[in-house]
Parts: sequence; C-alpha cells; structure tokens
Amino acid sequence: MRALSPRPPERRLTIRSVRLRLYHHSDGARVAYWELGAGQPIGLLHSGLLSHQEFAPSASQLAERFRVVLPDMPLHGDSEDRPRHPYTLDWFAEVIGGFAADVLGPRPIIGGHGAAVLILLRAIEIGALRPSKLVLMPSSMHRRPQHPRLRAAWRLCAGAGAMPGLDRLLTHAAKLLFSPERGMRLSASGERAAADLMRQAFADVPGNANLARSWSKCARRWPSGPRPDLLSLYPQLTMPVLLLWADRDRMHPLSIAEEALDLLPNGQLRILQGSGFLMAYDDPIGFAREISAFCG
Repeated sequence: MRALSPRPPERRLTIRSVRLRLYHHSDGARVAYWELGAGQPIGLLHSGLLSHQEFAPSASQLAERFRVVLPDMPLHGDSEDRPRHPYTLDWFAEVIGGFAADVLGPRPIIGGHGAAVLILLRAIEIGALRPSKLVLMPSSMHRRPQHPRLRAAWRLCAGAGAMPGLDRLLTHAAKLLFSPERGMRLSASGERAAADLMRQAFADVPGNANLARSWSKCARRWPSGPRPDLLSLYPQLTMPVLLLWADRDRMHPLSIAEEALDLLPNGQLRILQGSGFLMAYDDPIGFAREISAFCG
C-alpha cells in the first residue's frame, strides 16, 4: 500500500532542548541519547555517518503520543569512539541490545535506518533484542550494498586511520568528503536543512584521532558483502514489522523491501512518495504519521 503524504509548507523542527542522557554498557561503552515526550517509548536509530538529528524534523510530532528516544550510535556524535572496543557487527548488536533493554524496556518498540537495520537484525538473531514491534527503514538488508566503489573507497580511507600520522589527517578529509552539500543530495527535495544535519554530524570529527582509529577497526570488520542469511531470519520475525521505505532512495530500491515483505509473517510496507534517503526531512509529517499509526 502506498502512503501519499502532503508536503508541509513549514520547515523543520529541532530537538536541541530535549534531555540528554547516557547509557553505559557492561564493557564501559557509552551511548548518548536524547528523549522527549511521555508515554510508550519508541527508539529510532539513525543511519551510519549521521546522528540522532536525522529524525529531528519528525520528533516533536511523535512526542505528542510517545516518549521518543534518539540515540547516537557508537562511533557517532557524543557516543563511544574509543579504539579499545572491537566494533564488529556482533559488538554493535550487544551494545544496542543492552541499551534497548535498559532504556526502552524488555520488549521495546524500536526502528533503524541504514546500517542500524543490520545491527537490529543481528541483535534479534543472537537474542540480544526482543522487540514487540520493529520498524525497518531503507537499508541494503540481505543484498550487497549499492555503490560498491564508493564504499570501497570509504573502507580504504578509514583503514588508513590505523597508521600513525594519518589518523588526524583522515578526520579532516572525512569532513571535506561528507560536506553539507552531500547532505542535501541525500534529500529528494534538496532540503537545505539536510546540510545542517551533515554539518552537525561531522562537527567534532576533525582532529579526533581516537575516532579515526576506531573507524579503521570498524571498516575492516564490518560486513561488506550481501547477507543472504537474513532471508532465513525474516520468517522468524513474528512480531509486527513495518517496512517504511522511500520511493526516491537511489541506494535502496523498493525491491529490497518487497523481497523482505514476502518472507515476513506479520509485515507491512508503507512508502513515502517523493522522499529520498532522508525521509524525515523530505516528508516529516508523513514519516511521523506512518510510525504513529504502526506503533499505535
């Protein structure tokens, strides 16, 4: 079913005034998170290389009905960036599973975008997470990630962060590569506020040698190929699952969601028309409406 979402005339909301809190995992890793609103908690995990501000345009509307919890993923924003951790997919899954249990409760409503989808699915697979409802936003999921050359270049550059003398240089290069203009290109409408999202996500990156070394470790250990094993996981996801997709996301075509939908016992697909990778920026009202309707 396609959800037709009117384009709002007003521009974006911010969440700078909400409460900042910290979750400390059993191995010492910290996860910074913001929360606003009251009632049933909902956790939304941003895509790789962004921050909790990815959902800022829809957060206030969601907070009218829910306690909205927006973490910065490890290696992002104010969360863990020390190179002492393994930064494997399993490690991310354990940390996010612990975070969800501590902050959201034993059977949370939780959703993710991009790389966060792989983390959530892995957390469920290893028993670190038992959601009551699950929201999956555009991601490569079981397929090989799109734009392999760009991803190979990122892995090569990030890998250089382990070399003394190159770590700080890498952080400055990353800010130039992921410029505010690139953020606008992630929005189907060229939303100018998306430039601020990218600017904020990389504001504290230049000169952070710890982050460069951690990025290097993560780049070497993060899965780079397709994940056909997830096709056998989907039939085991018996909780309600919302596939909330964009019709103009060039990195994650709709066919990915349609393939997963066929295997989900209790899945549903909603499509935000005219939206790109940054759905909450292209259609904040539609984004909040679909999640509110699903989470009820």
